[in-house]
Amino acid sequence: MMNRFELLNLLQDTIQDELVVCNIGLPSQELYKINDRPNYFYMLGSMGLASSIGLGLSLAVDKNVISIDGDGSVLMNMNTLATIGNRAPSNYTLLIVDNGSYGSTGDQKTFTNERTSLKDVAIGAGCPNVIECSGEETNENLQKAIDDKNNSYVIISKIKSGNVPIKPIPLNAVTIRDRFRKEIGLVTYL
Repeated sequence: MMNRFELLNLLQDTIQDELVVCNIGLPSQELYKINDRPNYFYMLGSMGLASSIGLGLSLAVDKNVISIDGDGSVLMNMNTLATIGNRAPSNYTLLIVDNGSYGSTGDQKTFTNERTSLKDVAIGAGCPNVIECSGEETNENLQKAIDDKNNSYVIISKIKSGNVPIKPIPLNAVTIRDRFRKEIGLVTYL
């Protein structure tokens, strides 16, 4: 079973031109270290909102949008699954990296490590295309979601917990925002 760093590394050939909104903390730091791109929006705050920000973005642009969120963050904002289930356009994919822990705060176990199934919650919330898979199967399923121009997806990638030693992102929030806005064609005002 792979960890989050290995999963994010594996996805780099699949995620090319898509706009990516990445969960706060270690997921963003890992994604930055693996392959920093201006089409990656790294969350530096607002735990639980990567899925909501990505959904809003997907409603405003024509490009594919992928939110990379963690199980702990989705558990903190489960109402976003109902909004995704009822409003997500076909250019939106929520990729939940489910390692059964709050990885950025010390690997405390989440309820997905017990009886809670985010797949069942997403289906119950009305999400039409929900896929739960291993980390090794995630790339194939993500490519399927990107290629499908008629449907939104929620993909739950089951991986092992654990973090790699990593440095903070050396970019400040304004720089991250401005380069992402430029990437999607929005004018940045000083």
